[in-house]
Amino acid sequence: MSTMKGKRVLITAGAGGIGRAIAEAFLSAGATVFVCDISEAALELLREQLPDVTTGVCDMADRGSVARMVDEAVAALGSLDVLVNNAGIAGPSASVADLDPDAWETVLRVNLTGTFAVTQIAIPYLKKSAAGSIVVMSSLAGRFGYPNRSAYATTKWGLIGFTKTLSRELGEFGIRVNAILPGAVAGPRLQQVFEGRASVSGRNVAEEEAAALANQSIKRFVDPADIAALAVFLASDAGRSISGQMIPIDGDSQSAS
Repeated sequence: MSTMKGKRVLITAGAGGIGRAIAEAFLSAGATVFVCDISEAALELLREQLPDVTTGVCDMADRGSVARMVDEAVAALGSLDVLVNNAGIAGPSASVADLDPDAWETVLRVNLTGTFAVTQIAIPYLKKSAAGSIVVMSSLAGRFGYPNRSAYATTKWGLIGFTKTLSRELGEFGIRVNAILPGAVAGPRLQQVFEGRASVSGRNVAEEEAAALANQSIKRFVDPADIAALAVFLASDAGRSISGQMIPIDGDSQSAS
């Protein structure tokens, strides 16, 4: 297992789902972990179940909230070695022709601008680290067109460009930047996605699940623990020569439809 002993890690949207799995994995590897999330109730539950985690409430769509959260994280951790940009929202299921412009803006504000904000504010601290690392959570939707999910797909493609650019800008400071591109991840959020697809396609949820698995060589949805293990590997010394990479973890999916 990759060791992260002594590393100080900030994870956005880490109170549930993939983010929580990532927090658990970094803790198990010996890191000190700060988790932010928009839900105080979810953070309270996280602290009860993972008492070694420190937490802070943050609205990723609000730069002021992000800045306050990073200050809290640095105060709790001492500084930063690793930033995991996990925060993101799915947004609506609708064609471009029918998409509410306000809904489009909301997705961009959280997924793209929120990631930009926390990263920009964290960079001065990461530059002080002997082995700084940024992990960006993109998606299968960052590799393919995604019918009826234009806002989400646009942000996930945008995060690829952001990752590539950061890796070039920060390499001279020894900071590595990589993106993880999960496919369909088992859990409640995936069920919501299937429900959204079904509302547009006219198929039922079970048919949407079957269609998603038919798109993969490996006939199971991705376990969040597998994504977490990849995040730890990339941030650890085992990944010290890896930067600027887009790493799919999607059961060999052939499209995002």
